[in-house]
Order: sequence, then C-alpha cells, then structure tokens
Amino acid sequence: MSTHFWGPVSNFGIPLAAVMDLKKDEQMISGRMTGALVIYSSVFMKYALAVTPKNYLLFGCHAVNWCAQTGQGYRWLNFWYFGGKERKGVTA
Repeated sequence: MSTHFWGPVSNFGIPLAAVMDLKKDEQMISGRMTGALVIYSSVFMKYALAVTPKNYLLFGCHAVNWCAQTGQGYRWLNFWYFGGKERKGVTA
C-alpha cells in the first residue's frame, strides 16, 4: 500500500470532525477557518484528479470535507447574517 492509500485515509480525520461538528452550536463556528477549509478541499479535489494515477480516495476525502465545510459555512452565515442569532434569542 502506498501514499495513495494511507495519505487520504489518515486525512479523513478532518472531514469526520467537520461532519461531527454539524450538530454543535453555530456560535462556535469560525467563518475564516471554514472558508479556508472550503478552499483547501477545492484545491486538493482538483489535485487528486490531476496526478497520475488519479487518486479517487483523496478526491473522496476532500469532497466529503468540502460538503461538510459548506454546510458549516451555511450555518455560520445563517446565524450571524441572516437572522439565526435573533431566532435563537442570542444577544452578542
């Protein structure tokens, strides 16, 4: 087994943590970090398909992370800019 297997497998901790965080409070989400991780995953999804041989496991890892981070970004935007804070009754 090569780095085409072990690299993505060890990297799956990031999307797993992001999926687990989807249930946490929106106040805890960092908009900057979420944006950085969306860009990071986008770049590495492209890279995973640009290398020879194509690394579909790496692509899948970053696709899951991109989806989870996009969900987090939606939750962050909704909470801070589209009335989520008021609906929850938070004053900050």
